[in-house]
Amino acid sequence: MIMKPVYIINGFLESGKTEFISFTLDQPYFQVRGKTLLILCEEGEEEYDEALLRRTRTELELIGEEEAFNTAHLLELEKKYRPERIIVEYNGMWNYKNMKLPFHWKIEQQITIIDASTFPMYFTNMRSLLAEMLRKSEMIIFNRCDDAEDLSLYRRNIKAINQQAEIVFEGAEGEINQIFEEDLPYSLDAPVIALDESYGIWYLDSLDNPERYIGKTVQFVAMVLKPGNFPKDYFVPGRMAMTCCADDMAFLGFACEYEGCDKLSDKQWVKVTAKVVKEYFADYGGEGPVLKAVSVEQTKAPKEAVISFV
Repeated sequence: MIMKPVYIINGFLESGKTEFISFTLDQPYFQVRGKTLLILCEEGEEEYDEALLRRTRTELELIGEEEAFNTAHLLELEKKYRPERIIVEYNGMWNYKNMKLPFHWKIEQQITIIDASTFPMYFTNMRSLLAEMLRKSEMIIFNRCDDAEDLSLYRRNIKAINQQAEIVFEGAEGEINQIFEEDLPYSLDAPVIALDESYGIWYLDSLDNPERYIGKTVQFVAMVLKPGNFPKDYFVPGRMAMTCCADDMAFLGFACEYEGCDKLSDKQWVKVTAKVVKEYFADYGGEGPVLKAVSVEQTKAPKEAVISFV
């Protein structure tokens, strides 16, 4: 059976999903052969332009109830329209982990659209629901950012849930390429960047802006993790983090080269001073931040052993 590419567009009501999909449909790169089936899972204030749908050979179908979004119904729509591709404007109030697609519908891309003006409310009151739609998104677009109070905090909130996602901030004039270095709770010019209680912020910022830290020396308290498949003289100093709720824990850490690895044990607490470099590391599947230990000293666990992003 021919695989059908599916594009999932997530977001809460009035977040800008319809506007984003309309813009995408009208782009030359999306003007390809065959029909597009657009499945709309909720109706907002903005409607799709009929002329645009005709011009782009897009068939619109509304599925207004979560129970109706099932494989049998989706297969009926495929048989009815025989599309080359499917776009799903998914209802943000439906739990994404409950979504079931026909086996030959392959998710090509998942994008979450967020209204920056309402993000703090949703993040506070509907965090678990928001986390489910964010967790597998390749791109997360914050729109209406002109009056947002703290985009750096929004970025850290997202990175705690999905470290790999590309995050885009947009305002009335287009994409906002803001540098958040001034918001960091430590000085990048310090001879040794003492992270203290800022390990989580440093880790997430290193994923997003690794160039800030290459060649810098950092110091932090961490738990030892010694993966069995790591090369000799490498371990991972890091911290456990609660990214959404008590049941959603992750270990955050980078590979560290240290000659005394054989003297370390799993879950031991150490104080690490290390230089940050950018190197290929097999477990990363490419290049990324690697630590070169200057010193690793035994120490006691911090008062708050688990970092919380909730």
